[in-house]
Formats: sequence, C-alpha cells, structure tokens
Amino acid sequence: MLSPDVRFEGFTATDWVRVLSLFRPRRAGGDERDTDRPRGGVVAVHAGGKLKKLVHTDAGRLRIDDAQRASPLSAEELAARHHASWAAVIEAGTLEAIMERFGARVRRGDDLIAQSLLLLQLAREEHLAGKIELWPARLRGVPMPSQGVVRGTLDSLAGVGKTMVIGLFEGGELWTSVALRRDARGINLILGPDEVRKDMGLLAGDWRRDYRHLSRAIEERAGELSLGCFAEAETIRQLEVDPRPGAWARAVAVRDVILAPVPAALAIPLGIDAGRAALSALRAIAERIDPMGIVAPAVRAVLERAGTDSEMAAMLPFHPLELLRKLISRDR
Repeated sequence: MLSPDVRFEGFTATDWVRVLSLFRPRRAGGDERDTDRPRGGVVAVHAGGKLKKLVHTDAGRLRIDDAQRASPLSAEELAARHHASWAAVIEAGTLEAIMERFGARVRRGDDLIAQSLLLLQLAREEHLAGKIELWPARLRGVPMPSQGVVRGTLDSLAGVGKTMVIGLFEGGELWTSVALRRDARGINLILGPDEVRKDMGLLAGDWRRDYRHLSRAIEERAGELSLGCFAEAETIRQLEVDPRPGAWARAVAVRDVILAPVPAALAIPLGIDAGRAALSALRAIAERIDPMGIVAPAVRAVLERAGTDSEMAAMLPFHPLELLRKLISRDR
C-alpha cells in the first residue's frame, strides 16, 4: 500500500511516459508501426434493452444509429464495428451500485490493499451477474488474490526498509527506471531516474556493466536493494508478450535480463518457466522419435501432468509471468 507520507520523486514527463509505455498492449512479434491496427476503446451504456450512450476513448462521444439503439451489440461486436482494441458494455446504474456497496462495506482503517481488493471483488460480482461485459477477456480464469497473498507477495519481494528497482537501458544510456522503497506501513518512496542519472558517474555504454552504477546510486538514495531487474527496453517489450515456454528463464540465463539481487519469490516463477521450456522440448523430441504416434500420446500425457501438478507449480495460484503476458498481449 501507499503510506500517507509517500514521496514521488525524480520523474520528468518523458520518464513517466516511458514507464507507462511498457504496459501498452502489443502483439508478439507484431509491427506496432501498423497504422491500421485497432486503437482505443469503446464504452457503451444500455438500459431496458436499448443503447443509451456510446463513447470512444480517442474519438469521444459516438453517434448511435437505429440498429444499435434497438439491439445493443456485444462488446466484441462493438469493438469490431468501431475498430477499437477493447470494449466494455455496462448496464445503466451498475457503477453507482458498485460505489454504494463499496461505501457500505469499507471499514475505517482499511488500507489501500484492502480497499482495492474490495472494489475489484464488487466489480467482478457485477461482471458475473451480466451487468458488465468486457472484451477481450484477458484475465478469464485468473483467480482473485486474497489480502494474504498480496501482502505475502509484497513481503517476499521487499522487506521493511528494502527497495525494489527496475532499470531499462537504450543506446548505452539509462532509458528509465523505477525504484520502490518500503517502510512498516507500505511503500513510502517512488524514485525515478532523473534523481539518479547524475549520481551514476561515467557510463561505459554497456548496460551489462552500467547497471551496477544504477544499483549503487539507488542504494545511496533509497537503501538496500531486495530486487533489481535490469535489461534493454526492447528486450522487456518482447518478453512481456512472448508466449514461448521458458522465454523469461532463457533471457535470464543468457543475461539479456539481469536480476541482481533476486528473491526466492521471483526465482520460483522463473523456475516454473524453465520447467515449461524443458517440457516443451521433450514433447518435440518424443514426436520426432515416434513418427508412428504409438508412444508419443502416453509421453505427452505424462509430461502434461508433470507440468500442471508439480510441487513448484502448486505453490502459486497462477503463473505471474503468464499473467503479465495476458494483460499486455493483443492476442485474442
């Protein structure tokens, strides 16, 4: 959670735009320069079986024709009709109902984690009741985390007084970075690159060496690191949407991504990712050495069971790296 005395320092407008650009949906291996790809989102509000309001995030309020008004389209059809990358269809009064229920159930002393999870739970209940329809449904099947899971994850990544940092480089220079420092109440410092660039000293132009200067500069300003993730910006963009098993583990192994230090909580999903890569390779080998298809089905069944029921996979309710891919990938 963000504590009352949180400080937000060291971001220029360019630095912050670069951070946000990392979470822009994109296709794996696709050409993002394509000017004809769907852009923006459409939000439709309906009541009594009739469409009442239609808004596009880029174009503003849209005209509602007679066909749409009499028979509101699904979220997927709405996105296709208006060439949008996402769409939401909401029954009138739903958002007001969510906020009323939120006000009735929230309690004095609830921190940001508790309030955020409650709000998400209420929105999910309306979605399951059919009052909110979203497309694409990237998070279908992903369970709602409990407060214990969220707090435990935060504790395992950064203990009290520790700092997490991600630093991205481009063209031999620091492209952007974000450092988060924890205290007993939550995150009390969000530090950007503008504050540390001048402290990094003379750079070699090789990010695999220069990341150490960034780590040192962050520790001098924010305290001991518990997690550091360093890479070139384009590498992270590709990994975020790469569907191949073991992509993250492979990048760490060949030092396209450097984790220093790396807590056990992050080592576990990387281990699962490496396991997925090994299972994928074994399936391919089994199919090549068994062209008649006699042994391969049994081998695949054993490998699939090992990949889903392993002790390591059972430690997490979902694969965090796969969750990141679902959130950002444009794949349908």
